[in-house]
Amino acid sequence: MRFLHALLGTREQRLAERMPPRGVRVAAYVLLFLLGAAVSVCGAFVQTLWGGFGVVLALAACAGLFYGGLRATGTKLGAGCALGGWFLVLAVLLAPRPEGDLVLSATPSAYLYLFGGAVLGVVCATLPTRSGFLFGVPAPEPRRAVRGGDR
Repeated sequence: MRFLHALLGTREQRLAERMPPRGVRVAAYVLLFLLGAAVSVCGAFVQTLWGGFGVVLALAACAGLFYGGLRATGTKLGAGCALGGWFLVLAVLLAPRPEGDLVLSATPSAYLYLFGGAVLGVVCATLPTRSGFLFGVPAPEPRRAVRGGDR
C-alpha cells in the first residue's frame, strides 16, 4: 500500500497542491480530448498489429494519458475528457465501413483493449485529485457542530 501512496499520492497530498489557472485547465481539457482520440486510433491499430504485446502497449498508453490528464488538470474532468475522446473515436472505429472492412473486429485482443481501456479510464477518474469536486470548485466549508441545541 505504501508503494501506491508513493506513486499516486493520498487525497491530502492532492488537495495540498495548487490548481492551475482556469484558462490553462480549459485548454488542457481540449488537448486531452484530442489526445484521447489520437491514442484511441493508434491503440486500435497497435493492438491488432502486434498481438499480445500490442494490447499491453495500447493499454499502457491509455493509462498514461488518463492518469496524466488527472494530474495535469487536478480535476477528475481531466481524465474524463481524455476518456471521452478515446471512447468517441472507438465508437466510430467499431462501426463497419461501407467496403465491409472493420478496424476493430471481434477478437479477444480488441475486446481486451475496449474493456480494459474503459476500466482504466474510470479508475483514473476516481483517484484523489486536488479538487473536491469535478470541475475544480473548492469544497464547501465543513459545518460546525451545534452544541446544546442552539442554532
